Amino acid sequence: MKKREFKSESKRLLDLMINSIYTNKDIFLRELISNASDAIDKLYYKSLTDKDIKLSKEDFEININFDKDLRTITISDNGCGMSESDLENNLGTIAKSGSLAFKQMNEVKDKDIDIIGQFGVGFYSAFMVADEITVISKAYDSTDAYRWNSKGLEGYTLEKCDKTNIGTDIILHIKDNTEDDNYDDYLTEFKLKDLIKKYSDYIRYPIKMEVTHHNKSKDSDEYEDVKEIETINSMIPIWKKNKDEITDEEYNHYYTDTYYDYEKPLKVITTSVEGAVSYKGLLFIPSHAPYDFYTKEYEKGLSLYSKGVLIMDKCSDLLPDYFNFIKGVVDTEDLSLNISREMLQKTKALNVIAKNIENKIIKEFKDMLENDRETYIKMFKVFGTNIKFGIYNNYGIDKEKLQDLIMFNSSKTKDLITLKEYVNNMKEDQKDIYYASGESIEKIDTLPQIEQVKDKDYEILYLTDYVDEFTLNALVQYEGKNFKNVSAADLDLDDDQKEIEKINSDNKDLLTIMKETIQVSDVRFTNKLKSHPVCLTSKGNVSVEMEKVINSMPGDETINAELVLEINENHPISDKLKDLFKKDKEELKKYTKVLYSEARLIEGLSIDNPTEISNLICELISK
Repeated sequence: MKKREFKSESKRLLDLMINSIYTNKDIFLRELISNASDAIDKLYYKSLTDKDIKLSKEDFEININFDKDLRTITISDNGCGMSESDLENNLGTIAKSGSLAFKQMNEVKDKDIDIIGQFGVGFYSAFMVADEITVISKAYDSTDAYRWNSKGLEGYTLEKCDKTNIGTDIILHIKDNTEDDNYDDYLTEFKLKDLIKKYSDYIRYPIKMEVTHHNKSKDSDEYEDVKEIETINSMIPIWKKNKDEITDEEYNHYYTDTYYDYEKPLKVITTSVEGAVSYKGLLFIPSHAPYDFYTKEYEKGLSLYSKGVLIMDKCSDLLPDYFNFIKGVVDTEDLSLNISREMLQKTKALNVIAKNIENKIIKEFKDMLENDRETYIKMFKVFGTNIKFGIYNNYGIDKEKLQDLIMFNSSKTKDLITLKEYVNNMKEDQKDIYYASGESIEKIDTLPQIEQVKDKDYEILYLTDYVDEFTLNALVQYEGKNFKNVSAADLDLDDDQKEIEKINSDNKDLLTIMKETIQVSDVRFTNKLKSHPVCLTSKGNVSVEMEKVINSMPGDETINAELVLEINENHPISDKLKDLFKKDKEELKKYTKVLYSEARLIEGLSIDNPTEISNLICELISK
């Protein structure tokens, strides 16, 4: 037996790895299975050119066994095995990767050969859960077998031993429980199966394990435990299968099982890219928002695989925030991973994949709008706010690529339409895109301000979502058309304004008293109203609806729109106000307060002094 010590730099690295690099103990099994798969790949590759190796791909397998009493987990493979020098070089010197050397030395062209272990030092992650590791290995071209054993930092032993078949057995002696960690979990069938399915489900070789079934006895009504060897992993992921051979039911089943959803997805998106950066993707658009979608606990991201091994459960860098509702996977061989395989390096390849995924989603959405509008509308009603927020966020950087995906209700159809559809339907004399904001279509449809626009037979976009008006403000214009709020004070579609300007000029003193009574930006007569006596409009960038949205947010700061009280010049109330100005200015102030309160209620704004207004109304009615 040869007693060896790790080199000083290796000791420091091993200590760092066990205590710092790996943050998730569960990944130890993923690393060891990946190494076993690499060892099989090497021998399989050798068998393609060496006729003396009488093995086919179907002969290879990985076996997992555990013993609760001995507190051991054994991972076995029938791959290439390791010689004494291999054990010395690959396990005795931390951070030297035999798999990487193999890949560099051999130009592997067979599509079934993917070396996973190029990441290097994953073997030593097992020390997070084990206080002793034994490796028994026999190389395919050797008659001798060797045992490597280590209890960690103090070093390792290396000696010749007996082993009948080629390949490698890795035996982990699991640590005792501590106050913080329950290592007994790793000595259960349930936990090991769960780790295999989660991290190594798509390893190309069968991962076999003895499992217990509670079956009814053939001879009686009693149940008995029956142990059987089962293949735990699926081996071939659904996204690597021929698309033409996969049914909708298979996609739906994969989605509901993987994401624990009770409804099938609205849409399945597949993508496969070959080039400087190659990858396969399988994306799903859910039919409803997840239960935690609007909570801080919700995490966006796609599952990221590399050669069948789960690297990240939710890689947030692969999706922009406005597509955070999309589920799915990306499988690639072209990403640089750090030493622990738990975190991605920020690489050009990752950025390329993310950009391509985003473009693919946008293309699919536009195709849905054109060819499957009903499904798109279902999606938009659930997740449209996210897309609109994507336009508003980051100062409108992404507005051009998202503007054709957003929809708003139309005053003419009461159904959702796109901005492109609105522009295509514009009247010949129409220059701008008109919109109105409110709590619902029904409430917007009764606003006094929309009468003038409807009289022109102009279509109006009804904005009912809190982010809608902010979205249009971020867009500024669409196809050269400006957005106009029908409740803006400067909106007037009457070509002749001289008459109304003269009326306001002649009643300047009256309007001044009213303005001072209710403390608004302005009070004026208007000819834009038909049946309604008054309405509220706003000046500047902050509308009435924006004021309501901003002030409803958490925080002490509030914002106020510059309100303008507009009075219908053609309504009897106009003559009444003018008469009160001549006869009873105090009475005029009372009427002003009531009219202003009425206008605020129409807009869905609160009244600061409801008791006073109620008393005033009763007083005026009783006269």
